[in-house]
Amino acid sequence: MATKRVQSGLYFDAEQREMTRRDHNMIPRKLVIAVVALALSSLALVSASVLTGRAPAGQPKPAEILASRTVIMESDGTALLVTEPDGTIVVDNDNGAFVSVVIDGLKRARKVSRVTGNPPVTVTRFANGRLSLDDPASGWSVELNSFGTGNAAYWNWILPN
Repeated sequence: MATKRVQSGLYFDAEQREMTRRDHNMIPRKLVIAVVALALSSLALVSASVLTGRAPAGQPKPAEILASRTVIMESDGTALLVTEPDGTIVVDNDNGAFVSVVIDGLKRARKVSRVTGNPPVTVTRFANGRLSLDDPASGWSVELNSFGTGNAAYWNWILPN
């Protein structure tokens, strides 16, 4: 014979509260609809851009090269050693500052591209004020001005005005 619970004892109330908390949705329905709408609209914009053949935007404008130097860069996270391919030392500094951080990104790009050794990179200054670092071995490139003028100034160690 089954017994029916009629008492509102401690355990019965705890089970009841747990079920009520669990049964309602944790994520508001409007938020889910908004996220799906954002994803679909992004997909529609990208698809329209590709289908119409629109030129990529947000790329730096071409400019004349003012100075360029091919160097081999080494860093242990703090110290910085920059040499020319023939072995001439360009910079040997105990505090590599921002340059060491960029070298960490370069090492990561080379690891992903399975580049062995430490091939040379090219640091370039353009007439419009841009500074760029290009790694032909991995195809990696970074615009050094995008990190701010204070950080870009550290590259004057390698590429003097």
